[in-house]
Amino acid sequence: MPRRSRTKFVAVVVLLVVVVVVGGVAYLGWRQSVGTPTVTATPPAAVGAKTPLQFAVAAARGNVARAEVRVNQGGTPVVVARHETPAAPRVDLRATLEGASGVREGSAALEVWAVDDFWRPIRIGERMAASYPVTIDLTPPRLDVAGKTPYVAPGGAGVVIVRVAEAAQVETRVGALAFPMFPLGPEGTRVGFFALPYDFGAGTPIAVAAQDAAGNAASRGLSAEVLPRRFRADRIEVKETFLQLKVPELLPQHPASAPLLDGFLVINRDQRRQAEEEKRRVAARTAATPLWEGAFLQPRNTKVFSNFAETRTYVYQGREIDTQVHFGFDLASTKQAPVPAANKGVVAFAAPLTIYGNTVIVDHGLGLMTLYGHLSSIGVKVGDAVTRGQELGRSGTTGLALGDHLHYEVLVHGVSVTPVEWWDARWIRDRITEPLKAAGVDVGALAGAGDAARAAPRASPR
Repeated sequence: MPRRSRTKFVAVVVLLVVVVVVGGVAYLGWRQSVGTPTVTATPPAAVGAKTPLQFAVAAARGNVARAEVRVNQGGTPVVVARHETPAAPRVDLRATLEGASGVREGSAALEVWAVDDFWRPIRIGERMAASYPVTIDLTPPRLDVAGKTPYVAPGGAGVVIVRVAEAAQVETRVGALAFPMFPLGPEGTRVGFFALPYDFGAGTPIAVAAQDAAGNAASRGLSAEVLPRRFRADRIEVKETFLQLKVPELLPQHPASAPLLDGFLVINRDQRRQAEEEKRRVAARTAATPLWEGAFLQPRNTKVFSNFAETRTYVYQGREIDTQVHFGFDLASTKQAPVPAANKGVVAFAAPLTIYGNTVIVDHGLGLMTLYGHLSSIGVKVGDAVTRGQELGRSGTTGLALGDHLHYEVLVHGVSVTPVEWWDARWIRDRITEPLKAAGVDVGALAGAGDAARAAPRASPR
C-alpha cells in the first residue's frame, strides 16, 4: 500500500476510534445524567389521622421501580405508603396516618423516597425525591353544646350554640343536610340556624359536627324534640287560557307546534327545580353576623291564598297531570301593592327567577333570608341595605302566577321554612333569642323581638 494511502487509512481509523470513544462517553454521560424520579404533591400544613395524602411519582426515563412515603420525626422513619409492582412511568401513592404505629403529634417531614429502573453506568439507588414539612395533629376538637332550640317541627327552624376549640368548620347536621355555623359571641362560640324540612319526621337525627384544619372530627347529638305538624293539600285547575299566557312567557323556546301542556310541565318541574338550586347558591353568600332585629313584618291587609308546604295537585281537562309542593305563603291585597322588607338586611338577589318571576331575596345574616316573588317591578338592587318595612317592589303576576299576589318565603340556608314562626315575636324570643342569651351570646337588638309579642298570624299550617 502506498505511503500516502496508508497514512490516509490510519487517519480514518483513528478518527473512527475517536468518534466511537467520544460518542460512547457522551452516551454514557447522558445516561448517567438522566434525572431521578420527581414528585408532585401539595400536602396540607396540618395532617390528621384521616387526612388524605397523595403523591405522584414520575420517572424521567424508564419506570418507577419502587417508591415509599415516610414520616420522619427525628427517629426511625415510619412508612405509610409503598409501591413496588408493577413498575410504571408514573405511580400514585395514597396514604393516611390512620393506624401508623410510631407517629406522634408535632412537627414532621413527609418524605418520598423512590428509585427507577433506568440503566446508568454508575447505579443510583433509592433516594429521597421530595420532603414536605407538616404539623401532625391527631386530637379531635373539643365540642360542647351550649344552647339550642328545645323544640322543632317539620317545616320549622331552630338555633344551636356550641363551644369549640381549634375547629376550622362547624355545622349542624339534620339528616343528610348540613347547616354551617358562624363565630359569634364569646371566643370559641359558634352559632347556627338550622331547618327541619317539611317532609322530615320525628326520627330525623340532628347533631353538631366540628372538624379542625387537620381533618380531625368530633360530633354531638342533639336531643331536640320534634313536634308533629300537618300541611294542607289543594287542587289547581290548569286552564288553556293560562297555558297560552304563561308558556310563551316562561319558556319562549317551546316549539309552537308542540302541546302547551308539555311546556307547562317543563316549567312546573324543571324550572321549579332550577329555582330551588338558585336559592341554595344565593344562601351560600350569607353574612356571617345577624342583620335583623325584632319580629319579622307580616304584610298587613293581605289575604292568604296558599300556605306553606301545601301539596298542590294540578288538574288539566279533568285529569291529574302533576303534583308539587308550594313553599311559602301567597298573600294578596290590591293590584301592584307595595311589598315591604320583612326585616333589616341586604339585598342578595334581585332578578327574574323562573317560576317566581321578578324576585327579591333579602339576606338577614347567618343563613336567614326572605324571598319575595311574582313582583311586577323591583325597586332595589343587589347589595342595597334595606330596613324593616322598606318597599322592595310591587306585587304582580310575573312567573307562574294565577293572579296578582306576593309569594313570600323564609329560607334557612336555602331551605324553605314556615314564615309563621318568624312572624311570631314570642316564638323568636323563646326559640331563638333566649337560647342565645342563656349561652352568653349578646343578642343586642335581637332581644327586642320578645318585647312586643303580636297576636297569632292569621294563617298557619295545620
